[in-house]
Amino acid sequence: MIRDLLDRFAGMGMRFPSPAELGELAVALGLAVLAAAIGVLIGRRIGAQIAGLWHRIAGEHINGIQARLCRITRYLTVALLLSPVAGGYAWHPPATLLLGIALGLAMALAVVEVLRGLGLPRLATWPMGAIAFTSLLSKTMGGLGVIEALLARIGFDIGSRRLSLLSLLTFLVTVTIIYALVRIANRLLAQWIGRAKGLDPTQQLLGQKLASIAIVTAAFFVGIDLLGIDLTTFAVFSGAFGLAIGFGMQKTVGNLIAGIILLMDRSIKPGDVIALQNEIGWVNKIGVRAVSIITRDGKEHLIPNENLMTQEVENWSYSDRNVRVRIPVSIAYNNDLKLAQELMLRAARESPRVLKSPKPTVWLMSFGDYALQHEILAWISDPESGVGNVRSDVLNRLWFLFKEHGIGLPYPQRDIHIRSLPTGVRHENLDA
Repeated sequence: MIRDLLDRFAGMGMRFPSPAELGELAVALGLAVLAAAIGVLIGRRIGAQIAGLWHRIAGEHINGIQARLCRITRYLTVALLLSPVAGGYAWHPPATLLLGIALGLAMALAVVEVLRGLGLPRLATWPMGAIAFTSLLSKTMGGLGVIEALLARIGFDIGSRRLSLLSLLTFLVTVTIIYALVRIANRLLAQWIGRAKGLDPTQQLLGQKLASIAIVTAAFFVGIDLLGIDLTTFAVFSGAFGLAIGFGMQKTVGNLIAGIILLMDRSIKPGDVIALQNEIGWVNKIGVRAVSIITRDGKEHLIPNENLMTQEVENWSYSDRNVRVRIPVSIAYNNDLKLAQELMLRAARESPRVLKSPKPTVWLMSFGDYALQHEILAWISDPESGVGNVRSDVLNRLWFLFKEHGIGLPYPQRDIHIRSLPTGVRHENLDA
C-alpha cells in the first residue's frame, strides 16, 4: 500500500520526503517550537523590563508601543533565534521551507506590532508585514534574487528611468520606515525637552516645534538620498511649482512663523487666560497653524496664529496671574451706608476664591437717580476657572447678609408733576 502511494506521488511529479528529510523536518519543527517557547519566556520577563525602561525614557506619550513591547520582544526573539538556524546549516527543502515560514511569520508579526504601536493604520501595517514575510521566506529558500528580477521586469520606462513593481515596493517600504523613525524621534525628543528643568513651558514647546521641523526636514533629504531621486532634474519645474505653492500657502507659512514668534517672545503661553473678540478662555496649546483656546462653556476655538499677532489681545496672565473682578452693587438711599459697605467687604472676604492679599475693597461710584452705586473690587489668581462664578458667589453671600441686617435694595422712583388737566376732569375724580 505504501509502495502504491509512493508510485502515485512519482506519477504526479511529486516526491515523497526521504527518511533523512523527514528527520530534518522533525528537528526543524522542534527547533521552531523551542524558539517560540524561548520567545514567550523572554517576552514575559525581559519584555516587561524593556516596557518599564521605555516608559521611563519616553513617558506617557508612547503608550501605544509600550503596551506591545512584550509581544514585539517575543517575535523578535523568535526571529533572532531562527535566523542563524535557517542559514547556518544546509537543510533539505522541507525543513528549509518550515524554517522560512516560521522566521518570516515571526518577523512579519514584529513589524505589524511596531507599526501599530506607532499609530499606523492596519491598511499600512499588514502589507508591510506581508512584504517582510515574503522577503525572509524567499531569502531562506534561496529565491529572493528570482523574485527581485521578476518584480523588476514588471513595469515601464519613463525617459531614462524605469518604474517597476520592485521600485514601487522599495518606495513604500522606505517611506514607511522613515515615517516610523520620525514618529519615534519626535516623541522621544518631545519627552526629553519636556523634562528639561531649565526651560519653562513656553521654551519647551518652542524647542519641541523646532526639533520636529528639523527631524522632518532631515528625514526628507535622507529619504530622497535613499530612493536615489535626482532633484536637479526637477529644477525648473520645482521653481515654478514652489512659486505657486508659496502664493497658495502664504497664510499657512505666515501662521507657522507667527506661532514661532509667539513662542519666542512668550507674549502668549499655554495656560494663559486671554480675551479676544469678546471671547474669554485659556490657551490649551499653540499649534503650527492655530492656537487652541477653550472657553468656560467647554467650546474649543481654533484661532489662526496671525490673528493673535495682528489683533489686540487681552492677556490676563501675561506677567501676573492675579486678576481684579469688578462686582457692581446698588443700595437704597435710606440704608446705613457704612454698614452696607462693611457687609460688601465681608461677602467678598468669605468667598473662597477671593485673595486675602491684595485685599478686596469697596468703592462708592456715584449717586444714582434712586440708588447709591458701589463696586466691589476683589482679586483672584485663577482666572482660567472663570470670573462670573466668583461674581455670583459674592452676590449670593451679600444677598443673605443684606436680608439679615435689613439693608434694602433700591427700586425705581419717579415724581410725576401734572401741569394741567384736560377739560371736564374734576379733582374729585382724580382723587378717587
